[in-house]
Amino acid sequence: MTSQRLCALVLTPVLMLAPACTSTPGRPASTVATPDTGPSEYTLTEDISVRRIAPGVWVHTTLSGPDFGRYPANGLVIEDGAESLLVDTGWSPAQTEHLLTWAKETLRKPVRAAVSTHFHVDRTAGIPVLVARNIPVYGLEDTVKLATEHGRPVPTESFSGARTLGPVELFFPGAGHARDNLLVWHRDSGVLFGGCFVKDGAAKDLGNVEDADLAAWPASLERTRERFPEARVVIPGHGAPGGPELLEHTRSLIP
Repeated sequence: MTSQRLCALVLTPVLMLAPACTSTPGRPASTVATPDTGPSEYTLTEDISVRRIAPGVWVHTTLSGPDFGRYPANGLVIEDGAESLLVDTGWSPAQTEHLLTWAKETLRKPVRAAVSTHFHVDRTAGIPVLVARNIPVYGLEDTVKLATEHGRPVPTESFSGARTLGPVELFFPGAGHARDNLLVWHRDSGVLFGGCFVKDGAAKDLGNVEDADLAAWPASLERTRERFPEARVVIPGHGAPGGPELLEHTRSLIP
């Protein structure tokens, strides 16, 4: 991917994915019609794009540095009245800064709180930026423990099991991709953020399983299906969003 051109995936209103490209960082990348007014996609920099996936719910996609092969990772910005919530920070503090600026100046809904869905770097790298701005960062007690053990930035607010945060439910389904993989459920839109606990439809394997619990993962997926039967859109940590079939697809990849 060149520095002049970023290609992103746009989710159309019928949940079909189509390519969209822009060469103008910081300007709207698409004007696909959605229930909300205004552009549905923005390119913030060559390694950050944001696109509306449902009313009030935006997917941010950040690219890693060369060490990880410019690998894309998904997170969310969720509107919450006059403010918003940030789910996962991207791969670097700089990316987090850009996301906070976009939420404040373009979306006009500054981030009031954030969530890290597990302890890996694509979920936690920007925590210091949030802490410096007095924005609380929520994570599981195990995320705090694991981030500390691995020398990663640490969430400032911890909990176990489940809790409500504004318009979303945070839920721990059990171990899978990691011991601390957290789900984010936005009931109003039917969007379930599975993070790295869920694989995208094109995935041929489970990817990084260094911290995975393969024995526990199937039961954790079943708890997810039981807990969120109304999920209509499921967003993986990497790759294209889909529907509830991504849960079954992930199950099929577990040996």
